[in-house]
Amino acid sequence: MGRYAGLLAALLLGVVGNGYAEEGQASLDWLKTVAFAGHQTDYSGVFVYQYDNHVETSSITHVVEKDGEYEKIESLDGPKREIIRHHGEVWSYINHQMVQVDSQQGRKRFPSLLPEQLTALGENYQARRVGAERVAGYNAQVLLFKPRDNFRYTHKLWVHTDSGLLLKAAVLDDKEQVVEQYAFTQLQIGGAVDHAWLKQVIASTGKSGQPNKMAGKLPTPVNSGWVVDTLPTGFKKSAEILRPMRGKHRPVTQIVYSDGLSAISLFVEENDKDEDDVEGLSSRGSVSIYHKVVDKHLITVVGEVPPRTVMKVFDSARYNGN
Repeated sequence: MGRYAGLLAALLLGVVGNGYAEEGQASLDWLKTVAFAGHQTDYSGVFVYQYDNHVETSSITHVVEKDGEYEKIESLDGPKREIIRHHGEVWSYINHQMVQVDSQQGRKRFPSLLPEQLTALGENYQARRVGAERVAGYNAQVLLFKPRDNFRYTHKLWVHTDSGLLLKAAVLDDKEQVVEQYAFTQLQIGGAVDHAWLKQVIASTGKSGQPNKMAGKLPTPVNSGWVVDTLPTGFKKSAEILRPMRGKHRPVTQIVYSDGLSAISLFVEENDKDEDDVEGLSSRGSVSIYHKVVDKHLITVVGEVPPRTVMKVFDSARYNGN
């Protein structure tokens, strides 16, 4: 827990003691430490995810071993779900067996919502510290990242002062209303975090030589020829893949763009005229979705951005040849 304490304290003094411009840069510098803390800290606890009137509660255990980090997430309400993450791979219990599943590129998971590279963040958001609060019994500094345009949401982060672990994260609209929120309600950082479950995980995820149940069905890199001409400033392409999707007859092209805090994905597939391919705009928490059939393709834009932004991306998507 004390691994980052000295650096955090120094950065925090910079936030408190300097002017507004220096404060923004110090907040960005601090986030670099926060991004690493989510991957390099042992912790376990319970967190709640909320949007609209929907609430999900999950337990999480994260440990760092010599061969990398392991994370186990279990649902505590609704249908039983268990997910294991290790080395960028994602495993899930399906029909009483653990099988490898798609890692859902472009979508970060709480509390590791931040990438390790944050260099472009200051170009897209105004960062400042807005106070200190307590979350799940821990002292936290509160950081606000307000977008420099109206094509993305405001992000409010509560960061543990000592370890740098993200304790709470909220997405706010342009009226400062909460769109969605993650927050720990119980948490243990460091100390005697349970490692006993790792032996079963290592055996059941194929690390002991078992075959990959999903071999040949994972996403593969591709150059599809599809492009987006007009992206909000700061969004850069981070991946272009061909991936299988549940309920689809053929693999779907996905292009992922990110600005450091938010991601937008363009999905392109052949129009199979299924009844569930409904055109229109919808949303779930901070995620906006727009579907529309264009010629022989069903094009879908999914983004952790306001609806106006997915519409903007959709309108500028086109096929540019291979």
